[in-house]
Amino acid sequence: MDNIEALSPKADEFVENKGSRHPKGLWVLFGTEMWERFNFYGMRALLTLFMVNSLLIKEADAAIIYGGFLALCYLTPLLGGFIADKYIGNRNAILIGGSLMAIGQFLLFISASSFSADLGSAKMIMWSALFVIIFGNGFFKPNISSMVGSLYPKQEKSKLDSAFTIFYMGINIGAFLGQFICPYLGDVKDATTGVRDIFAFKWGFLAASIAMIVGTITFFILKNKYVVTPEGRPIGGLPKNNTSADFEEGETQTAKFSGASLGITGGIFVVLFFVFRYLLVGEFGFKAVEMGQLIKGVIYPFIYAAGISLAFLIMSSAENKIERHRIWVIYIVSFFIIFFWAAFEQAGSSLTFIADNQTDRSIFGWNMPPSMVQIFNGIFVVLLAVPFSLCWDKLRAKGKEPVSPMKQAMGLALIALSYFIIAHNVKDLGNSGLLAIKWLMLLYFIQTCGELCLSPIGLSLVGKLAPKRFASLLYGVFFISNAAGYALAGSLGALIPATGDKFKKAEEIGVNLQEVLDKKVTLTADQAAAFEKAQLPLANPTFAGFEIHNLFEFFMVFVVLCGIAAVILALISPILKKMMHGVN
Repeated sequence: MDNIEALSPKADEFVENKGSRHPKGLWVLFGTEMWERFNFYGMRALLTLFMVNSLLIKEADAAIIYGGFLALCYLTPLLGGFIADKYIGNRNAILIGGSLMAIGQFLLFISASSFSADLGSAKMIMWSALFVIIFGNGFFKPNISSMVGSLYPKQEKSKLDSAFTIFYMGINIGAFLGQFICPYLGDVKDATTGVRDIFAFKWGFLAASIAMIVGTITFFILKNKYVVTPEGRPIGGLPKNNTSADFEEGETQTAKFSGASLGITGGIFVVLFFVFRYLLVGEFGFKAVEMGQLIKGVIYPFIYAAGISLAFLIMSSAENKIERHRIWVIYIVSFFIIFFWAAFEQAGSSLTFIADNQTDRSIFGWNMPPSMVQIFNGIFVVLLAVPFSLCWDKLRAKGKEPVSPMKQAMGLALIALSYFIIAHNVKDLGNSGLLAIKWLMLLYFIQTCGELCLSPIGLSLVGKLAPKRFASLLYGVFFISNAAGYALAGSLGALIPATGDKFKKAEEIGVNLQEVLDKKVTLTADQAAAFEKAQLPLANPTFAGFEIHNLFEFFMVFVVLCGIAAVILALISPILKKMMHGVN
C-alpha cells in the first residue's frame, strides 16, 4: 500500500518529484488492460483446441485461422486509432471496444454450447464471434496504450519505459489469470481415461466474457477521476475539445492527408495485395479453396499490404526532417519485431499442440491441461516486470541504458536462444518420446525476458517518437507489425511436422506413418479415407524449399529467422539512435 501511495503524486507536485512516482491514472489503465487481457488470453488458450476437438477443424487449418484472427486483432487498431484520433476520442473507443469484446466472447460461449446439435451453425457463430472480437480489440488496444503516454508531462517522458513496463505487468497479470481460470474451466479431461470433455470449452469462454465486462465497467467508473493530465484535464476526450496544451510546442494539432496521398496509398494497397497473394498462394485470382487457404490468400495479403500502404500515408503527413526520421525509426523497429511475434505466438498453436500430444505435463503428480502450459509466460512477466523496470531505471541513472532498438535486438536474440534450447531437447524424442515440461517452462522463461526487452519498450518508443496528432494511428501501425508477425506465426505454425499422437493413430489404422511421409508406401482408398478422418498428414511440410522432417528442424526455423533479425537490428541501432534526435 505504501508503494501505491508513493506512486500517486498530486498534480502540483508532479514535476518537482523526480523519484519513481507514477500517476494514479496509470493504475486505472493497468486494471482495465488487466481484465481485457484476461479475456483475450483466456480465450486464446482454448481457441485452437476448441476448433480441432469440438468443431473438427484440421490442426494446420486451425493454426492458420488462429494466426489470421490474431493478425486482424492487431490490424484493426489502425482503424480504431484513426476513428479515435479524428472523431470519438480514446475514452469512447475503449468503452466501445470493451463492450464488443464481451459480446464476442459470449458468442463463443454460444458456439461451444451448440456444436453438438448443429456443427455448421456453431462454426458460423464462431466466425461471427471472432469478427466482433477483432473489431472490439481494434477500438480498445491502441487507445489505452496512447493514453499511458499522455499521463506524463513533457519533463518526465523519460519515465515512459518504466511506466510501460509496469503497464505491461498489468497485461500479464490478466494473461496469467485468464490462462489459468479459462483452461481450468474449459480444458477438462477425464482423470481415468484421459479423454477430453469437448463440451467444457464454453465455460472458459463465458469466464472471458465476464472478465471483459468487469474491465469495461472499471474504466467507466474511474476514468473521470483519475485518467487526467498532471493539470487535471481529462485525457482521451473528444478530439474537438483538445487544446494546444495537449500537443508539443509548434506541433500541428490535426493530421491532414492530401487527396493525392490518399489516392497513391489506395493504389499501393491494391498492387501489394495481389503481389502478396501471389507469393502466398500462387495465384492472383480467386478460386474456391478451403478455409485455411482462404485466410492465407486473402487476410494475410490484406494485412501485409495495409501495413506498408498506411505507413506511406502517415509519412506523407510528416512536417519536417526530425518528424520523418522518428517515424522511420518506428517503421524500422516494427519490421524487425515481426519475427519476434512470429516465434512468440507459437504458444497458442504449435506449442499448444506439442504440449497436448508429445509432452509429459506432470507436475508433482498433477497433469496440467495442455492449454494451461502458456501460463508460465504470464507468471514470469508478473515476477520479472518490476525488476526489469528497476533495471532500466538504474542503467539510465548511470548513463548506461541501452537505446530502445538495442533492447529490442536483445529480445530477438533471447527468443532465438529459447528455440535453440528446445530444438536440441526434442532432437532425440523420436515418434514416441515425451518432452519434459521443464523445457517448455525454460522456453517461456527465456521468451518472457525477451518479451520484456521488446514489447513494452516498443510501446514506450512509439509514445516518445509519435507526433501527438496521430499518436493512436501510429500505435496502430506499431500493432500492425504484431499483426504481420501473427500472420507469419500462423503460416509457420502450420509447418509443424507429425507428432507422436499422429503415429499412434496411423498404427491403429494399420499403417506406418513414417513410410507414408517418406513416400515408401501408397495408401489404399480406404486407408486414405481413414487418414482424412483422423486428420493425418500425407507428406512433410516444406518451408522456403526445405522439407521439415521433425520437430528439431521445425524449431530451428525460428532460431535462424530471429537470430538473423537480432544481429541486423543490433548493427543498425547506432544509426537509429541518431534518427531519434535525442530520444532514447
